[in-house]
Amino acid sequence: MLSIKQICSALNMKQKQRVTLLWNEYRGLILFIILMSVIRSAIADWNTVPSGSMQPTIVEGDRILVNKLAYDLSLPFTNTSLFKLADPERGDIIIFDSEVSKIRLVKRVIGIPGDVISMRDNVLTINQQELTYSASNKSINYEDLSENLLGFEHMIRVKTKGSRSSSFQSLLIHSDLYLVLGDNRDNSADSRYIGLVPRKEIIGRTRSVVMSFDYDDYYIPRKNRFFHTL
Repeated sequence: MLSIKQICSALNMKQKQRVTLLWNEYRGLILFIILMSVIRSAIADWNTVPSGSMQPTIVEGDRILVNKLAYDLSLPFTNTSLFKLADPERGDIIIFDSEVSKIRLVKRVIGIPGDVISMRDNVLTINQQELTYSASNKSINYEDLSENLLGFEHMIRVKTKGSRSSSFQSLLIHSDLYLVLGDNRDNSADSRYIGLVPRKEIIGRTRSVVMSFDYDDYYIPRKNRFFHTL
């Protein structure tokens, strides 16, 4: 009669044989999954955009490409930076894990360390220089404007009647902090609500859309936005 120790030893042997068989059978798939997981966590990933806070630049249903090597070489599966490669620049669209809101957000960098910034009726002033705007498209409820962000041109959207968040007093951006705003200025939970973004929360930068699906039309692909440059 087999002892409990012998039975356990036999079971362990069968488990080891089963694991070995699975490894031999699916080794390529397992290694592929591990490699893709490392790439997505530390090199590049895509991020779904569920809201319209970055309209008209990014629309709901866009899947944006996230370059996780834009600013840091990070330890895989963490936000721990092993080596800093660069710092975010004014105008960059960044992806960050907000500790305040407890979610991942996509916003544009408006203020970098050392800047003094204020906004009045959706007109920004950076380092005593008032930004210039030119009209692009207008409807009953909103207007699209081209904003000259000290040499960097991009589109923003504002409500025709403005909002309570369309102005804020002058503030100095301290080191390792960034002021971010949504391009949809009157419909964005950004630094006006969550405060300045710490450098350590930023995980990457995006400059293009990978693919896009129309949430209002049965998720039909928007072919014109596939690989669209932001």
